[in-house]
Amino acid sequence: MSVGTYTPAPGAAPLPRMIAAQTAFETKMLLRNGEQLLLTVIIPSLLLVLFSTVDIIDTGGSRRVDFLAPGVLALAVMSTAFTGQAIATGFERRYGVLKRLGASPLPRWALMTAKTLSVLATEVLQIALLTTIAFALGWSPDGNPLSVLLLLVLGTAAFSGLGLLMAGTLRAEATLAAANLVFLLLLVGGGVIVPLDRFPDGVQSVLALLPISVLSDGLRDVLQHGAAMPWGDLGILAVWAVLALGAAARLFRWE
Repeated sequence: MSVGTYTPAPGAAPLPRMIAAQTAFETKMLLRNGEQLLLTVIIPSLLLVLFSTVDIIDTGGSRRVDFLAPGVLALAVMSTAFTGQAIATGFERRYGVLKRLGASPLPRWALMTAKTLSVLATEVLQIALLTTIAFALGWSPDGNPLSVLLLLVLGTAAFSGLGLLMAGTLRAEATLAAANLVFLLLLVGGGVIVPLDRFPDGVQSVLALLPISVLSDGLRDVLQHGAAMPWGDLGILAVWAVLALGAAARLFRWE
């Protein structure tokens, strides 16, 4: 046995390994949190089953599940990328977790990358569950899968930016209240359950520009009506994503 065989060799792990480890940790924490599970899995699933099987809303003559499934997918993206991420990151900031992680070998941009990958991993699980439920209820989607993927990615980017902006600028308690309030308001007025044409014209024109409305309508155009590529919806989501992520990067406070 040569001299130095057991000599420690301290140093940071390779960056990809650090990001992968942090992503796995963030995902486990997200899925173990009861409140987050309620927002990300239970509420969207219950809404899909309830409103698809009970004649409560008027969907304009279309089958209820065909109308609801795209909106619930959009709601799932919002619940994870915006509401869940804003609340979790806000309390991490309050308790000094972000400050300590910022002093670790993991760069801050890599931490944000890990959080984003965690959101995407959670969304994959959400979408798999919700589409399984929707198929069991008789859903028959149409359209181009690439269009659906682009809408989901841009929607995730937009909501993630908004969530990080809220978490990085407000107190944790304010973030908790505001994120849940926004979730409830957009659930009602974002075209998820109630069609936007049920609102007054003046209100409808404003609601139609919200990211949840744009994502819901875009997914509905593709999955229900077989649209090829909803460029208008993709463009609006891209603007939301750029503005939200840019503001979050500029205004986010780590302490």
